[in-house]
Amino acid sequence: MQTDTFRLRVNGRNLEILRIAAREGNAPELVFLHEGLGSVSHWRDFPARVALATGCGVTVYSRYGSGNSDVLDGSRDVRFMHDEALLALPELLSQLGIESPILVGHSDGGSIAIVYAGVHDQAQGLVLMAPHVFVEDLSVASIAEAKVAFETTNLGKKLGLHHRDAARTFWGWNDIWLDPEFRKWNIEEYLPRIKCPALVIQGLQDQYGTMAQVEAIRRQCGGPVEVLALEDCMHSPQRDQPEKVLEAISAFVHRLR
Repeated sequence: MQTDTFRLRVNGRNLEILRIAAREGNAPELVFLHEGLGSVSHWRDFPARVALATGCGVTVYSRYGSGNSDVLDGSRDVRFMHDEALLALPELLSQLGIESPILVGHSDGGSIAIVYAGVHDQAQGLVLMAPHVFVEDLSVASIAEAKVAFETTNLGKKLGLHHRDAARTFWGWNDIWLDPEFRKWNIEEYLPRIKCPALVIQGLQDQYGTMAQVEAIRRQCGGPVEVLALEDCMHSPQRDQPEKVLEAISAFVHRLR
């Protein structure tokens, strides 16, 4: 597969970009939106496997503060995912000439995809893996546990394999999710405005969210919603159940085409 890695200035920040060329003519572009502590490299080979299975072009990028993109130079505020969906993502798509993407979002990336699709009518479809539309007690408790793990284990060293400044990346994510103001965060208002089809993939053992998130999306979304609930699967379906997730995404993309 033909791949290209480069940096692009988006919304005043230099972002790390990976693009995999489509193998089939007129194939849609899949744009991958990573989790809160994710990055281009953190996806491992999953985007390439999706590209191979679907024949589609794939774009993967590290958001500001993650991966090899510009290092976070301050704290995040409660609307950081809104800003990504409404400012950074539209500019990135415009600069890359991507007009009708299929957004593949994991965790925070899934939430960003929801906000984007609730405002812009360009998305062909959404693949939402372990998305959040509101804050649950389970999420906060697990993020508090992650704070302890970062302070007492080699978690920082592991994250350093995927980020220019693992500490800033971690605290930028952890601090805002544990901020009392963030308990009010809610993006359910965007769901009825979404018209494109969505595939929601949720691990039944997800330590950061429950099926309540999925039910809220299925109940309120303005477009058709398919749900894949996976046993023996925690917060990263693409790692815990990669074959089932790959098969589901491939079938979803095929139906969209």
